[in-house]
Amino acid sequence: MTQAPAPYQLVIDAWRASTTLHDIGEVVERVAGLLAQGVEADALTLWRVSRDGRQTETLATAAMKPGSPLRMPVRDLSEIAVRAWRDMTAVGMPLRLVSGRGPLHGAFAPEGGQGEGLVVPLHDTKSLLGAMVLWSRRDGVFTDAHATLLGELAAPFDAAVQLHNERDSVSREREALEADRRALLQRLERDDVSDALIGADSGLRDVITRAEQVAPTDAPVLLFGETGAGKEVIARVIHRRSRRASGPIVRVNCGAIPQGLIDSELFGHEKGSFTGAIAARKGWFERADGGTLFLDEIGELPHDAQVRLLHILQDGVFERVGAQRSLHVDVRIVAATHRDLQAMVDAGRFREDLWYRLSVFPIEIPPLRKRPEDIPALATHFAARAGMRIGGSRLALSPADIELLVAYAWPGNVRELASVIERAVILGDGKRLHLSAALGTATTRENQTTLPATTDPETWRIAPLDEAMARHIERALHACHGQVEGKAGAAALLRINPHTLRSRMRKLGIDPRHVRAAAPAPVNR
Repeated sequence: MTQAPAPYQLVIDAWRASTTLHDIGEVVERVAGLLAQGVEADALTLWRVSRDGRQTETLATAAMKPGSPLRMPVRDLSEIAVRAWRDMTAVGMPLRLVSGRGPLHGAFAPEGGQGEGLVVPLHDTKSLLGAMVLWSRRDGVFTDAHATLLGELAAPFDAAVQLHNERDSVSREREALEADRRALLQRLERDDVSDALIGADSGLRDVITRAEQVAPTDAPVLLFGETGAGKEVIARVIHRRSRRASGPIVRVNCGAIPQGLIDSELFGHEKGSFTGAIAARKGWFERADGGTLFLDEIGELPHDAQVRLLHILQDGVFERVGAQRSLHVDVRIVAATHRDLQAMVDAGRFREDLWYRLSVFPIEIPPLRKRPEDIPALATHFAARAGMRIGGSRLALSPADIELLVAYAWPGNVRELASVIERAVILGDGKRLHLSAALGTATTRENQTTLPATTDPETWRIAPLDEAMARHIERALHACHGQVEGKAGAAALLRINPHTLRSRMRKLGIDPRHVRAAAPAPVNR
């Protein structure tokens, strides 16, 4: 049986570690190393206890002997263990855990559960923080002197855990403020360039009509569309044209919130409501009070959070985490998803009642490949903005640039178009657009010769978009001998869906039979 080391110097060293080391794991490692000099134990562990006192998880652990490390899994506490934990914390003294005895042994024992431990509750001035556990794989190791020593170490570890929680909370607040700053800068940048929505009179005409119909009301709106199609842009149009235009619009990416923080992020929390809550915090609903809350990727919201969201949609009332009173907010909900929510409802992965509540007024946003008439205007806008930001001057697109862009399928939609234009400006050193390289489909001389050459001076004038598109499609059909589909067809050459190409040809009045008749017959070899 080993003797405990001299307590005074150890406690002083523990205080020094807890107040100077920034990482809680380093604090535990340092103190475990000091304890190992005189205590025959296998591990020192800090456990965090959930705010309802019903679950334990490891905050940090350090091995005190060579060999296989002890595994400390997350544990759910039984009702008996919860009562025993509350009784022990009320006393505030170390408790000895012996193999197979008492409800708390299973709560704080490592995986396998053999051995004994000394457990000490950790507190701040108002709430329970967790516990410190000294563990040995063998029974009969610890004495009353060890228990006394561990009790002396509780104070410096209280301080270490409080500092850790404060740094963690400050870090989260800083990230939230940075996210708000980025969102504001993006909004200012959008508003500064142009108040007009590109495509409002062309490819997005039907979408804008529906947005204007629903904007004056407070009805929830559900936006459908592929990633990058412009759902947030439409959400902002609805907000700007509503009676809430002077209020805030707050965007929340439901798929980016850690599951354990969803309630705190959406509804806020009170000071001391859980470990690390060192100050009261408003949630996204409170931040959007009087305005619009844009819930992006709503299909990623976990099932239990869907229940709480449904409640606030029905009543407009919620409680912060740890609060004793209800709050009321006046918020208009605009949700968005790229998923098939109806299929998720059928599969039981999305609540049917929430689906009905959100889809009062659905709006589907077409992908960019289905509104090619918007591409030149969007590309011109992005080129001017990227040129100013990177090279200090606005850059313009040539007819050849527009042909390249219109011929591309844009699986990433408007977001991909903006990225490609910015990449083209960077590749052009901020002085010109290098689009073929930016698209990753640089046209080689070999490929260029497959299209019929022309010396027509009309080629060099800036033609109307429909005329330029018609000419480009006719050139592709001519090169493919009038064939639309298949590996050797014009759709494959233009990299678009054959049905899309045929639809565009009908709109532009192109008859492939006329092109086929004019094209030279392929030579059989």
